[in-house]
This record gives sequence, structure tokens and C-alpha cells, in this order.
Amino acid sequence: MIRRILKISLLVVLLGVFAWTFYFLYSKSDQPPVVYQTISPFDTLIVKKTVATGSVIPRREVNMKSQVSGIIEKLFVTAGKEIKEGDVIAKIKIIPNMINLANAENRLNQAQITFDNSQTEYDRNEGLFKQNVISKADFQPYELKLKSSKEELNAAEDNLQLIKEGVTKSAGTATNTLIRSTISGMVLDVPMKEGSSVIESNTFNEGTTIASVANMGEMIFEGKVDESEVGKIQEGMDLVLTIGAIDKESFAAKLEYIAPKGVTENGAIQFLIRAALAKNNGTFLRAGYSANADIILAKKEKAFSIPESVLQFEKEKTFVEVETAANKYEKRYIKTGLSDGINIEVLDGLKKTDKIKVPQMATPGEG
Repeated sequence: MIRRILKISLLVVLLGVFAWTFYFLYSKSDQPPVVYQTISPFDTLIVKKTVATGSVIPRREVNMKSQVSGIIEKLFVTAGKEIKEGDVIAKIKIIPNMINLANAENRLNQAQITFDNSQTEYDRNEGLFKQNVISKADFQPYELKLKSSKEELNAAEDNLQLIKEGVTKSAGTATNTLIRSTISGMVLDVPMKEGSSVIESNTFNEGTTIASVANMGEMIFEGKVDESEVGKIQEGMDLVLTIGAIDKESFAAKLEYIAPKGVTENGAIQFLIRAALAKNNGTFLRAGYSANADIILAKKEKAFSIPESVLQFEKEKTFVEVETAANKYEKRYIKTGLSDGINIEVLDGLKKTDKIKVPQMATPGEG
């Protein structure tokens, strides 16, 4: 009796498990099909561009250097000050070279001796000439010798004064101990201080920079483009600059120079470019701001477009899946045009009323 009850109980359990399994499989197979998101073509602005990194600098920046060696006695400018061409930047106190100073003093002494001797001979022969002892022709050489020795004495005095003070009597107010600006603009930097030593600028030495001056009203962008992109750009193209230090504002520029020779940086070939900034709306641009430049390669208004993320590929062909009925799609080969990396222009194969299947991994976006 007990065995019979156990058999019946086991049979009931097996029937229950079978029934539950059948119900589970049926309910799972009855789930609704996957409904894909769709998107229709739209008109939008497409701008194809490449990016260059660099900085904003003045077109003309000049380093003011000393023409004499010595010590800065006085500085008349500070960084940020606006100055005009000819304004005095600094005054140099000359520390003469001892060898040059000794040679100059020796020259002056020799010139003085020669002049005194010429003066004595002139005075003696002048008396003889007035007494008609000697002729005019005999007297003229002494007169000429006196004038020549006088000129040499003046030259020796000027040379000694020049070595000592950097200026001569005959020069008047002209002196190379006063460093003057050669352009009008803003003082960007004054790397030297009063009391610092400076070296003169000459053929063998660049000289010490006392101050740098630039015209801040004419700025340019200077950056570099990778060799893979340089073939796509040409002079005259428009640029849009974004400067990290200035939020929510962009600046227009026009490409004016592409270097004919590249340089190697971090294993890649880079080409220098320069672009002239358009007159801005009053925003002050500091020299050396880092900037990114979007170089406009191509641009099209109201381009008939779709998100690039919905494209699918079959060998060398491009297609999308277009809805033909509820949750039914057909493969449609299309011809594409300009792309900005987000949206792509459709030249042929679609209409505005078409609904395009969005692959589940894609995230469509317009603009």
C-alpha cells in the first residue's frame, strides 16, 4: 500500500515538473520581437576639418640689445608698458677694457706730443714768413702739419672718451649707451635688472637682450600639422582657433604659410604653419597662449545627411537597413559624400521619408 502511494506521488511530481517546463518554454517563446530604433535623414551643416596645435604669438617681436658692453645703470620700462619707437629702454654704464683704455691713452699722449711739436715749428716759421725770410710755399707744409696733428689729437680725445663713456664730444646727444626701442608696441619681457652686466651685439656675439617689444595689435597662430594631413591643406584656408585660457570664444584666422620642409618630433614628421588672426572684438590676447586650430578643409550648408554610426559595410560597398514594414528592413546601398566624423552626406540611395534602422551598438546623433 505504501509503495503504491509513493509511486503515485512520484508520478504526480514528474507530471508537475513536465507541466512547468512546458509552460516556461511556451511563455519564453511568446516574448515580443526586438523593436529597433529608427532615424530619418536630415539637413545639417557638415564641416570637414583637420586640427593643428600651437600657440598665439605677435607677428613682430624684437629683442632690444646693447651695442656696448657694460652694466645696466638704469631701466626705464617694465613688462606690459606701451612704448613708442625711439623711447629709451635702458642706460648702460661702460666698464672699459683695460687694454683698449691703455692703448687709447697712449694714442692721445702721442697725438699731444706731435701736436705740440707741430705748433712749435709753425710758430717759428710763421715769424720767418712774416719777415719775408721764407716764401709762402716754404711755410705751407708747417701749416698743413699743424692742422693734421690737430685733427689726430681731436680723434684721440674722442676715442678715449668713447671707450670711457660710450659717447664723443662731436656726437652731441647721440650715444650708444642709451638703448632705444626700434619699434612701437608693448614690452613683453625685461629679463635683465639694474646692475646686471651686458655684452655688446656684434658679428661674433648675439649680445644680451635687455627687453623684448612686440606689436600686440597683429597676432598670428603658429602651429604644426602632421605629414598625413599637410597634403590636404593649402594657403588661404580658413581656421577657427580655440584658446584654452579663453572660454566660450573662438577666433577666426586665415592660413598664410606652410613650411616646405618638415621636422621630426617624437618619431613623427611635423610641418610648421602660420595663420593671420582676424581683428578680434577687443579681447586681449597674451603672447604665448596655447591654441588648437580647426583647419576647414570643406564645408557644406544643409547637406542631406545621416549619422555615420548607422552605416554598415559589405566589402567596398556601404549600405543601411531601411524599414519597409513594421519591424521589417531591407538592405539599401547608398553613395556618400562629405563627412565630419559624426554625420555623413548622402548623395544617392535615400529619401527624407526613409526610416533607417539604428544598430543596437550605435548611438545616433544629429549635428
